[in-house]
Amino acid sequence: MNAPARSAAAPRGPTLVHPQPGDDVHSRFDEDRSIGDIIRETKNLTEDQVQSILEHQRQHGLRFGESAVALGLVTDSDVVFALSQQFHYPYTPDERRGSNPELVLSSQPFSKQAEAFRAIRSQLMMRVFNPAEPKRALAVLSPDSGDGKTFFVGNLGVALAQLGGRTLVVDADLRSPGLHRLFGIPNQTGLSSILSGRQEENVIFQAPDIPSLYVMPVGVTPPNPLELLERPAFRLLMGELLRKFDHVIVDTPAHALGTDAAVVASKCGAALMLARKDKSRVNRLQDLVATVGATNAKLAGVIVNEF
Repeated sequence: MNAPARSAAAPRGPTLVHPQPGDDVHSRFDEDRSIGDIIRETKNLTEDQVQSILEHQRQHGLRFGESAVALGLVTDSDVVFALSQQFHYPYTPDERRGSNPELVLSSQPFSKQAEAFRAIRSQLMMRVFNPAEPKRALAVLSPDSGDGKTFFVGNLGVALAQLGGRTLVVDADLRSPGLHRLFGIPNQTGLSSILSGRQEENVIFQAPDIPSLYVMPVGVTPPNPLELLERPAFRLLMGELLRKFDHVIVDTPAHALGTDAAVVASKCGAALMLARKDKSRVNRLQDLVATVGATNAKLAGVIVNEF
């Protein structure tokens, strides 16, 4: 989603490992595989079990998955997972859902929360990611810590990746990073490595179970976060990432901690505000909107997080 590459315009620093335009992000899937083949492989069914399912299927006129469920060899969730593989729809298997329950788009794809993210995705596809618009990265901002930015960025990234395009989520919260914990990826290298000009091997990691989603963590938390973000290197990096990925979503620190978020938004090109229901103060949100409004970033809207 992969060959190492580095733009001549990018600052000296770590190699960015990322998909190239034209890569087949679904190469791991075979469009011609049947549901039965996928179920047999993922559940390690024996030949005798498969034959019993086929016999039950013939006797009762059912589909393979329905027969397997009726015989107690698989669950309804197993069949849904097999369908997700056939239709290239990233979906976390039951046995791994406990590792990232906050990623509701992959762990609870039919929940109320998941549908809310799909509705937001639809609005963003029209307002920000419309082909008629200039290509922009989207920074997610909020007034205070604890508003749910990291949760929101992670799930929005999954929602966009489920459309099939190459999606990258970037942790630009150089003060209190959290995307690496949400996705369960290493955090030894990342954005801070690039902005400080250090040479590292890999700074982009593939998200588990989601073939077209990638994550750039912060790496080492720097002592001078705002100065790093204000360097030209960050804008150059955003330009390179936008050439390599279909969608780029950026997490930011709370506005109450400093002007980092506004700086990130100005270099991303678009900003989405997040407020917490029954917590965020209107005057703080208005101040954040006014601050971003003074930059060249397009304001995509304001989301109220009630989860």
